[in-house]
Amino acid sequence: MPNLAVRSLAACALVCLAGAPAAAETVILTDGAVIEAPIIKQTGEAIWLDLGDEVVRVDRQRVERIEASDDEAEAPTTFAEDGRLYRTVSTRVERSPEQQSRRFGGAVVKVATPVGTGSGFITHPDGYLVTNAHVIQGERDIRAIVYQERGGVMERLAIDDLEIVAVNDHFDLALLRMKHPEDEPFPWVYLQTGDELDAGEEVFAIGAPLGLERTLSSGVIATTLRSFEGVPYIQTTTQINPGNSGGPLFNLAGEVIGVTNMKIPFGEGLGFAIPARYVRDFLDNHQAFAYDKDNPNAGYTYHRAPQRTRFGAPERLYDR
Repeated sequence: MPNLAVRSLAACALVCLAGAPAAAETVILTDGAVIEAPIIKQTGEAIWLDLGDEVVRVDRQRVERIEASDDEAEAPTTFAEDGRLYRTVSTRVERSPEQQSRRFGGAVVKVATPVGTGSGFITHPDGYLVTNAHVIQGERDIRAIVYQERGGVMERLAIDDLEIVAVNDHFDLALLRMKHPEDEPFPWVYLQTGDELDAGEEVFAIGAPLGLERTLSSGVIATTLRSFEGVPYIQTTTQINPGNSGGPLFNLAGEVIGVTNMKIPFGEGLGFAIPARYVRDFLDNHQAFAYDKDNPNAGYTYHRAPQRTRFGAPERLYDR
């Protein structure tokens, strides 16, 4: 008698949650039952609800939809307090990629130049956004395609003449700034607080592969640390294609854990992302990488060491 069990669960939830935290969400089941409770974890197969004195698992196939609490949507921002260009969260609530994309998809933009396209994500309501350095390399005519919700409908907005604020070629990161034509604040994303990553953890990317805007792809972390030429990357099975470069790689808590920037050609599910800790360092120290239009190589640039012409130990190291 699954329907009776679910209705009993819903009744218990409504009674037990009289003093529940304001972050409770409304879970509507396929049989019409409604449960109001904080969601503490979600996967593709099930969700887990905190009923105060117990945690209950509900199969995903029995969930019709989930409505987020108004308190969460109205959470205040405090960017002016410390001048940082990004925010992190202390309380992590996992949700499905579909739900998180509805929350943060508006902060993912398409970055276009005369020679190609890429992706980016907004970290500050004043229009600061992160992308890959190679997306804008050698270009100053930069446009962003932003989607904003108006009356429940997503509207496409093109913003021209983006400012290049800082560029870090070593980690392939760039900081841009755009101005809203109506002086409205932009939606923004959270960066991962720490460095906790696990192989097999579910992740998803949003970007514009091959120019296809607002494309979501999902997968898992294949390896938490893969090094190429001394630079560490997150390896993921999430599909990464040209045009995804500079876009965010999210965990199920909605945090940006990395910046997607490359894949192995002719390989399936072999994508890579720059870890969030390097993005935080870049934003905290962006003035050290400040872009100067009269000196495009401004900031620190690390050149490759020259190739060796002779091999073996130097003669002076031999003990005669």
